[in-house]
Amino acid sequence: MAETITVSGTTKQEKYASLLPQLKSLAEESDQYAALGNIVSALKYGMHFFWAGLYVVKNNELVLGPFQGTVACTRIGFGKGVCGYSWKNKKTVIVDDVNTFKGHIACSSESKSEIVLPVFGKTGDIVMLLDIDSDHLADFDSIDELWLTEVIHIIENIVNI
Repeated sequence: MAETITVSGTTKQEKYASLLPQLKSLAEESDQYAALGNIVSALKYGMHFFWAGLYVVKNNELVLGPFQGTVACTRIGFGKGVCGYSWKNKKTVIVDDVNTFKGHIACSSESKSEIVLPVFGKTGDIVMLLDIDSDHLADFDSIDELWLTEVIHIIENIVNI
């Protein structure tokens, strides 16, 4: 079944508000990977992000999961790059200019700014990370963090069944 995502509004907040109910609907899919894949796609295309994807914690490293965008780094070590830093510190990270982030892993030279949010499992451990990149500097702020945290709750409900 094909889904159509329609995002309306002129402000970032209005766009997220119109997208969130559609993401909740996509999360009703019984197959975890299908639901996560569609959520990532809806985020990328609905919000016009350069890149959006999930990294899954496997054997003490992050492994590329469902994503939309340019070819990406397949594996990231604990504490390495923005994703690894978010994982190690168990917190959301917003980077205005990835070229100034010490240890940044350049999966794409077109990526300029980034937000990474942890997804927690039932035990409180991080099970995956939501990574979103922009091809513009300083493209993410507290509004993105607020709304993407709501997206994280949707994802946590999918992976913690």
